[in-house]
Amino acid sequence: MALTLFSRRPTPVASPAAEPEPWPETGETWQPEGITVVERYWTQVHAVVLVYTAAQGYRHNVACLGCHYQQTQYKAHYSSPLTLEQAAELANTHAAQCRAVPREIPARPDEPAARELLRAAVRGMRQRDRGTFSFSDLDTQRLVLQRTNDWIVDELGRMADEEPDVLKASVSEYGTTFYIQKLPGR
Repeated sequence: MALTLFSRRPTPVASPAAEPEPWPETGETWQPEGITVVERYWTQVHAVVLVYTAAQGYRHNVACLGCHYQQTQYKAHYSSPLTLEQAAELANTHAAQCRAVPREIPARPDEPAARELLRAAVRGMRQRDRGTFSFSDLDTQRLVLQRTNDWIVDELGRMADEEPDVLKASVSEYGTTFYIQKLPGR
């Protein structure tokens, strides 16, 4: 009798499994549509600095998801695109100095909002004396647009039809070339 008294154990009660709250996405795995993330760097307070390519695979860009730092060209060489090594150097240097708290990643805009962002960017390019439109002109907007090259070409074609005083399209056997129309009086 004494042995049965001490050998009994209460039946364990299963505790409810607590689901941890998911961490908000701050860029560790984020892969927005229309760009290819090549490298990621952590800042001092865990924001993410991205090295990515957009339209062309050889043009690299750097963007911090903590602050608003973006770089598409190397130092004072305004016409030279960033190579992967240069972009990595800039991203690493920025990550070592940046103390910005991680922000939420930009939400993918709906179609009308993305269309208006693209059109505003193209209209803003009219201020510069540029003739031919290049996809690299949109490199800094690609993280916000989050659209493919095909979508951008379709929207630029639609804009050229609807606003011929801003953008002109020329179709050839090699593809479509877009020309930004200069502002009147320039």
